[in-house]
Amino acid sequence: MEQIVDRFIEKHQLLKQGATVVIGVSGGPDSMALLHYFLRRQAKWKLTIVAAHVNHMLRGEQSKEDYLYVEQFCRNRNILFEGVHIDVNAYKRKHNVTTQAAARACRYQFFANVMEKHQADFLALAHHGDDQIETMLMRQTLGAWGFSRAGIPVKRPFAKGMIIRPFLCVEKTAIEQYIEQAGIVPRQDPSNESGKYVRNRFRHAVLPFLKQENPKVHEKFQQQSEWITEDETFLFSLAEQKFHELVQERDDREFIVDVNAFQSIAIPLQRRIIQLILNYLYHFEHTDVTYVHIEQILRLFHVDHSSRMLQLPANVQVIRSYDHVTFTNRIIDQKQSRFFHRVDLPFHLTLPQGVMTGEIVTQLPEADSLNVFVGDIDAIKLPLTVRSREAGDRIYPMGMHGSKKVKAVLIDEKIERCRRDLIPIVEDANGNILWIAGVKRAKFGLVSDKTSKYLYIKYQAYNGEELNLDGDGK
Repeated sequence: MEQIVDRFIEKHQLLKQGATVVIGVSGGPDSMALLHYFLRRQAKWKLTIVAAHVNHMLRGEQSKEDYLYVEQFCRNRNILFEGVHIDVNAYKRKHNVTTQAAARACRYQFFANVMEKHQADFLALAHHGDDQIETMLMRQTLGAWGFSRAGIPVKRPFAKGMIIRPFLCVEKTAIEQYIEQAGIVPRQDPSNESGKYVRNRFRHAVLPFLKQENPKVHEKFQQQSEWITEDETFLFSLAEQKFHELVQERDDREFIVDVNAFQSIAIPLQRRIIQLILNYLYHFEHTDVTYVHIEQILRLFHVDHSSRMLQLPANVQVIRSYDHVTFTNRIIDQKQSRFFHRVDLPFHLTLPQGVMTGEIVTQLPEADSLNVFVGDIDAIKLPLTVRSREAGDRIYPMGMHGSKKVKAVLIDEKIERCRRDLIPIVEDANGNILWIAGVKRAKFGLVSDKTSKYLYIKYQAYNGEELNLDGDGK
């Protein structure tokens, strides 16, 4: 078995000479075998070994005895030992998570602390080939996709080093034989036999059948895991290239995608671009986003609805508005976003999503953008009001006969529903809407050759750039 593990470590470059390796040791057969293996390879690789044990305080005296067992084993062999007692149930109640999730969070935080303390290069964990089969089957059953289908990675970044799993190439029975030959009597965790855990049901009901069909099935699953990882790495590299071509980043909280351009690329890349955007919004931390969400977002790009929104976990929204889809975690409270300001000239207003300035000038300014309003000040009744839209608002658009609902104007201009209440309305003292900022100008206060003084108003977006609301959703 040691030779198999040696070749696996060499193939995946899991170790380096003179490294410091923290080994997660529960006291069970797998982790004790891993510790024994590293002791036998310590001189060859010139390793510094640290055994790290967590008492999760879930099994009373048995948990304490596990701690003392590992501590004594290390003391007898002059192995550096780091142990901790953590009240996992208290963590579970505080963070409202499952027992397993709480135990994992506490355990990995402790491992990170130990690695930091010893400036360790690697954290070695004892996941083996049977664990890999169980993990891949469990995830496939739940509909995993992408890297998740690959199960347990051979190595991955962790703290300031790497997690390595040298035993993924061997099965459980080989480990049990190995530790028996070494004369080590490990601790046993009765919860590993409990049928209430999904993994145990796969272990006892599915795994024996697979091994009966192919005694080397763990090798096949590990091979599939590595191939999936290689394929996904390649596909994500292509997706990243397309991401930079297709996705406009407003900042790390909002991404905008052109629907037509997105639909022109292959579906596998579409899914992975969606995943990349979500990774950026969630900072790679949210685990409640699944393939179901990916498929819902994908459908959003391909449906005929002009306006539709998906609410994802942790306040992330995906909004389809005509030819664009916006991904954002900048959740807007519509009640708090409403505003009403009566202003005297000159004025400077900070609004929910922009800045507006107004003044009187004597020279005709340029008005080559919908983000600028120029009017004859003598034809406008002051004071002005700058406000958010209200139900029933109507505007008399320049160049049109009669009036039109502001709501209809915003729909016609393909303004996303989530932004409509944030667009400033400029109104005169008579209640006439002069301007829907960035969208439409009214026929009131038009400049003529007799105009001597001009009302000049400019609206700028929250990021300092002129707000572009000409239908492209930016």
